[in-house]
Amino acid sequence: MSWDRSIFDRIYAQAEDPWEVETSPYEIEKYRRTLAALPPGRFASALEVGCSIGAQTVQLAARCDRLLALDISPEAVRRTRERCRGHAQVQVRQAMIPRDWPEGPFNLIVLSEVLYFLDLDDIAAAARRAAASLAPGGVILLVNWTGETDTPTTGDEAAAAFAASCGGTMRLHRRCDRYRIDLLSPEPGPYGALTD
Repeated sequence: MSWDRSIFDRIYAQAEDPWEVETSPYEIEKYRRTLAALPPGRFASALEVGCSIGAQTVQLAARCDRLLALDISPEAVRRTRERCRGHAQVQVRQAMIPRDWPEGPFNLIVLSEVLYFLDLDDIAAAARRAAASLAPGGVILLVNWTGETDTPTTGDEAAAAFAASCGGTMRLHRRCDRYRIDLLSPEPGPYGALTD
């Protein structure tokens, strides 16, 4: 069973930055590698699923003409809105995926450290909705923790299930210390050099 909102409400009630995304060397390095894995250039329309307190949202905003950031927690949404106040191209919304998947099309979809909170059925549904909402030439970026977890799926299980249901071509697969990065596209063709 996928984790529900009440679990995340408790997590955000206990700490301002529950995953230490602002201070953890792991998180800071992961964000750097995540952005480096993106194809070069700007994205006309992007979707970030699981924005948390907006640390990565602000960094993605610099590459996007429009960015919709989602989170299941109303407190996370509030904090991301505060952080992104000066970024007019960013919209932040509370949503539970896959049920509340927004209408596209999106040139970029980012699901960073969120998929393994879902069970396999919800991962498959999210993957199908992501593929259906992707603009021609668009890409989907997955980041998943690969360490031990008490979530419904592991990071490796979540990434594999998403890729299988999405039907996309793996453009990049990179295993880092404790996490993996996967770049998917439904269309063949090179995206240029993807640097570390």
